[in-house]
Amino acid sequence: MRLNELKPARGATKKPKRVGCGTGSGHGKTSTRGHKGHKARSGYRVKIGFEGGQMPLNRRIPKRGFVNIFKKEYELVNLDRLNKFAANTVVTPELLKENGIVKGKSPVKILSMGELTVPLTVKAHHFSKKAEEKILSAKGKVEKIV
Repeated sequence: MRLNELKPARGATKKPKRVGCGTGSGHGKTSTRGHKGHKARSGYRVKIGFEGGQMPLNRRIPKRGFVNIFKKEYELVNLDRLNKFAANTVVTPELLKENGIVKGKSPVKILSMGELTVPLTVKAHHFSKKAEEKILSAKGKVEKIV
């Protein structure tokens, strides 16, 4: 047997459904769509979450709380993560992204968890008060990016 002699097993293939080719096609005048209704129309598309007229799940479940669409999301960095940099390095959001500390999608906020042992110049969008104090006490500098 050669590659050019290969063919599917008997009964493994099926002729395509010839829809819209009249009554002689074996699919009738309505082309397998039935009579009337949403599915019989051209351009039919079910909306996401549509359950055939039944009240959809996302409307049946009670809603709770409030979502503030104006909330600012920050990428949080703890002080102890900055110890990996050499002394007197200027730490910027770009440098943090290069080192895999932040993803670089949101503004950066420095938090005070841990201790800073090396003097650094830290540039970030926001600082907690304690983080500012700890950076300054480690003889570093704080610069806010606007």
